[in-house]
Amino acid sequence: MTRQSETATDGGTDERTPDEMSLDELREEIQTIDREIVELIAQRTYVADTIAQVKAEQDLPTTDEKQEQQVMDRAGENAEQFDVDANLVKAIFRLLIELNKVEQRDSR
Repeated sequence: MTRQSETATDGGTDERTPDEMSLDELREEIQTIDREIVELIAQRTYVADTIAQVKAEQDLPTTDEKQEQQVMDRAGENAEQFDVDANLVKAIFRLLIELNKVEQRDSR
């Protein structure tokens, strides 16, 4: 898998593959990806908080096992699509789900 990155000099894209990049450039790429992951987690948390509000208004339970299973199934499918260890991805999603459930319970 290759990823385009911004060059420091001209603001354009760098078409090199990761094996053509220096260690510092690769670490910068990891920093960018990490920031994007955190941003996506924040977005997901915001939406989950909104779901918690809707559940509270509709007097629905915090836990929806069917929905959780659908999330886990999608996580596994996405992992396979991107050739990432499905068990690892599912573990991450299990943690995200549990964190959202704790926040939903605390907000009630």
